[in-house]
Amino acid sequence: MNNAGKVGAFFATLLFAGAAADPGYAQNAEHGKIVFQACATCHTTDQTNRVGPGLGGLIGRKAGTAPGFHYSDAMKKSDIVWDTKILDAYLEAPQKVVPGNKMPYAGMTNPADRADLVGYLATLK
Repeated sequence: MNNAGKVGAFFATLLFAGAAADPGYAQNAEHGKIVFQACATCHTTDQTNRVGPGLGGLIGRKAGTAPGFHYSDAMKKSDIVWDTKILDAYLEAPQKVVPGNKMPYAGMTNPADRADLVGYLATLK
């Protein structure tokens, strides 16, 4: 599958996950694990890089520093250290938080899904 096909599949998966998610959850890492399935097209839950960097140990890590991943200059120069607040903002609007980043993702509008996803990502070591 070419890159355009992978990006299309990613967005289709993301739309499905958003439609299937129950908006009544808040800070539910188990539900966040389900929401993460859309992210798994590009990201892993350990330090293994795919199309996107591995997300293991993300909280507390300086943005643009996962070993072996080729980040955009915008991400490398962002001076972000990932915490739950900035991660929530980034997942809502990646280009607003880090203009020029290369993640082909428009953002997650459902705040409960974002909170759950951030809660899940915070459990990854």
